[in-house]
Amino acid sequence: MEITEKKERNCTVVSISGRLDTTNYSVLEKKLMELIDSGEIRLLVNLSGMDYVSSSGLRILLMALKRITMAKGKFVLCSLQENIKEIFEISGFTNIFEICDNEEAGKKAF
Repeated sequence: MEITEKKERNCTVVSISGRLDTTNYSVLEKKLMELIDSGEIRLLVNLSGMDYVSSSGLRILLMALKRITMAKGKFVLCSLQENIKEIFEISGFTNIFEICDNEEAGKKAF
C-alpha cells in the first residue's frame, strides 16, 4: 500500500493505492491519526488506486470518520473502483460515508 497526501486550498487529499488489509492497516491508521491530531480535519480520501480493502481497512476509515466528525470536520471518500464500491455497499458503508465519483467532485464537497 502507498499513501500520499497533498494540501489543497480547502482540504487535505490523502490518496491510497494498493491493498489495505491486516498486514498494513496500521500504517494508514497512523497517518490519518497524525493528520487529524495536527488539526487537519477536512480530509478527502482518494481511493482510485486501491484494489482491495479488508474489514481492518474499513474499520480504520470508520474510526477516522468518527474522530473527524467529533472535531466538527469533514471526511469524504472519492474515486472508488467498482470492486471497492461493492464492498462498501455490502457492508452498508455507502450510507455512512460521503462518497464522490472523482477527486474534483470531492473537493467541491468542501
